[in-house]
Amino acid sequence: MHPRLHRRRPAVGVPFAVVGLLAAAGLTACGGGDTPSPGPTTPLPAVTAVDPALNGLVGPGCAAYVHEHRSGRASIAGMAADPLAAMVNKNPLLTELSRAISGNLNKKVRLGDTLDGGEFTVFAPVDPAFAKLSSARRAVLKAESRELVKVLTYHVVTGRLDPGQVVGVQKSVEGGNLKVTNAKGRMKVDGAHVICGGIRTANATVYLIDKVLTPSE
Repeated sequence: MHPRLHRRRPAVGVPFAVVGLLAAAGLTACGGGDTPSPGPTTPLPAVTAVDPALNGLVGPGCAAYVHEHRSGRASIAGMAADPLAAMVNKNPLLTELSRAISGNLNKKVRLGDTLDGGEFTVFAPVDPAFAKLSSARRAVLKAESRELVKVLTYHVVTGRLDPGQVVGVQKSVEGGNLKVTNAKGRMKVDGAHVICGGIRTANATVYLIDKVLTPSE
């Protein structure tokens, strides 16, 4: 995953929220003392409505992602226009996943056409998730095509499931079961945190996660 989702950054829109609360209370900004400044005051702006790009999304990283990618192919609207493999290829948070499905990690593993050929729900590990893998594990995935395919297909469920449908036990394309939970917007799959989920592509629904999942033996 792109490290920018993990950096501590100022909360988007906080100043406007404070201003909105003042406006709702009929107050205006004052100087450093307790006495209001003399003269007429200008009405303060009300709280801005929730960004429509966040509709249908779940996860603590969604607001930061939307703010960072307002336009272009990595924006919410831009991703919705692309089939799954193209979306992964163009998303700056998914460069390692793109390598894994395109033959650049293991030349025998090319899943792009397969992923574009149906409707899927995908739990997509971001780049830092791949960085957490041990060097030995990465070497196995690079050398053993069968193991890489097993791991990748464990992250995929047949059919498009939005955040309201995906909670529960879901059977992966690999054959194993994934357990998805959602506690007050904090969604997990097999213990991995969903950073932002419910992202739609032309043929899939994607959940960005912070861990590469391991199928059961």
